[in-house]
Amino acid sequence: MRLFGRRSGRAEARPALVRGGIGVGGLQGDWPRGYEAQVRDAYLGNAVAQRSVRMVADACGSVIVLAGEQGHVAERIVKPVLETAAAQMLLHGNAYLLVGIGADGRPDALYPLRPERVTVEPDGGGWPVAYRYQAGAAVMRYPLAGDGGAGVIHLKALHPLDDHYGLGSLGAAAGPVAIHNAATRWNKALLDNAARPSGALVYDPGEPGAVLSREQHDRLKADMDASFAGSANAGRPMLLEGGLKWQAMSLSPADMDFVGLKAAAAREIALAFGVPPMLLGLPGDNTYANYAEASRALWRLTVLPLVAKLLDGLSAGLAPWWADLGLAADLDAVPALAGDRAAMWSQVTGADFLTRAEKREMLGFAAE
Repeated sequence: MRLFGRRSGRAEARPALVRGGIGVGGLQGDWPRGYEAQVRDAYLGNAVAQRSVRMVADACGSVIVLAGEQGHVAERIVKPVLETAAAQMLLHGNAYLLVGIGADGRPDALYPLRPERVTVEPDGGGWPVAYRYQAGAAVMRYPLAGDGGAGVIHLKALHPLDDHYGLGSLGAAAGPVAIHNAATRWNKALLDNAARPSGALVYDPGEPGAVLSREQHDRLKADMDASFAGSANAGRPMLLEGGLKWQAMSLSPADMDFVGLKAAAAREIALAFGVPPMLLGLPGDNTYANYAEASRALWRLTVLPLVAKLLDGLSAGLAPWWADLGLAADLDAVPALAGDRAAMWSQVTGADFLTRAEKREMLGFAAE
């Protein structure tokens, strides 16, 4: 029985983003679909997308990880890679961590691999057995972690159309990022032209059929570019020769729509990465009553689920060495959840039908 063959649709349906491919002509629609091109447009070239990813990744990296008696594993091995793994999961949908083995035969470090360079190598039945990592002309092959030596732990987000690779948020944000960047370039062009489409020079010699010669046209155009175009020349008075008159122009309603279009695209970018727009200072977003509520929503709906996915995957990947590792986030140490924690403490304290031992157990403390 073929579990990963053509019937699953894997070869035909895999998005170009996941494997770093590019559609017909290098573009699909009006924006790049390759992973590296989208990273350059979004993370490197768009302030909203970069801030959204950094906000979630930094929050994941700040979480205090609990590991019971194996606290040194959480502090020395797991915590240093949480931020990078979270960012890779958001952008690419996959995080590959190479397990480094120490002198005692146990992992002493995790090394994140760039996900677009990794290829899953399946066996005849379609199950992953190794990972190929290509950096330039060098190709390295790593087994799955857990065979007693260095291997790769693969963490991935859900992809409903692919068996081996996860799906990140970058593809869903590509359209809004393209719109936001285009609106930014439009606004920059307006600033370069005195912050508005200033107007037009009209040649009116008074004689029917008379036109400017090519030499006059080229000289006039050069003078306009050198002396009057651009934000540095905004407001400079214009001296016109005979037969020329200035016809002022202003922004049309369609031009003014770019302001609202850019704000809407920014909110869609934030939505794709799971960040409440209020936290990014975007106008027109009144979903949450205040900043504290929006911050709590970020942690509850985005950060904590992502951290739980990462820690569960790392617990499973490191189980051959520490079977009872049980990595978990310390929710009591999250400042954004202090209000929820205080409300729960107040409810438990006021429950007179509970014993002191039961109250301590509900709050996560050991019985006295």
